[in-house]
Amino acid sequence: MQDLSTILDSCYHIVPDASVVMPFYVYVLRCSDDTLYTGWSVDTEKRLEQHNAGKGAKYTRSRLPVVCIYSEEYSSKKEAMQREYEIKQLTRKQKDLLISPGTV
Repeated sequence: MQDLSTILDSCYHIVPDASVVMPFYVYVLRCSDDTLYTGWSVDTEKRLEQHNAGKGAKYTRSRLPVVCIYSEEYSSKKEAMQREYEIKQLTRKQKDLLISPGTV
């Protein structure tokens, strides 16, 4: 029987392609009480499932179900987090204008 280090040495090592940039997303959810929640993620579909399973943000847990109504894509986590902060600083009226069809 081979020991673990021998097995690991014989395994292929997959190195991510450095030219492929993983996107980061900022998203806005509409909660069941018509409030809006803004967050960021690398996978908005999975994150939406987490929210609706009650495993998302504390804010959304008592406002289920939630629906993703808006998202923006960024090439870095830093950019996405900065945009999330910017959106959270907007008034409700400004957020409604942002998410309105035809305003992007």
